[in-house]
Amino acid sequence: MSNDPNNSVDQNNTNQSNANQATTQTDSKRDVKVTELVANDGILKGKKTDIQNIELWQFPMDYPLSIIGHEGEHDSLLNEVKLILGSQFPDFDLASIEVKPSKTGRFHSARVNLYLTEAAQVNALYAALDEAKTVRLVV
Repeated sequence: MSNDPNNSVDQNNTNQSNANQATTQTDSKRDVKVTELVANDGILKGKKTDIQNIELWQFPMDYPLSIIGHEGEHDSLLNEVKLILGSQFPDFDLASIEVKPSKTGRFHSARVNLYLTEAAQVNALYAALDEAKTVRLVV
């Protein structure tokens, strides 16, 4: 480095220019709207609750499921889950549903183990759970 004042001015301009480019790049990333992003680039077939890779599933199968709802919705979550499962799986033992609070107490999860025989059952189940008002997440 030299003591030439013109050199330090040029270096400061270069640093400022690089900072402006970084800010412009960051700003352009912020301008992207989530609605413009398309999952699977339009490959998704059917409804969002339909199975996409049916060849990966092996029926019949035991299918454990956690259905999560917010705190204060313990009874309504349990009732809604019983209604959905009772209508779609008449042989399912509704007394086997376990409802537990999360560690923080902000959520409740209803845990079930279903016996599925075909993909149509999975699609119908997820469609019904997607429409349920007390269900927040299905894992």
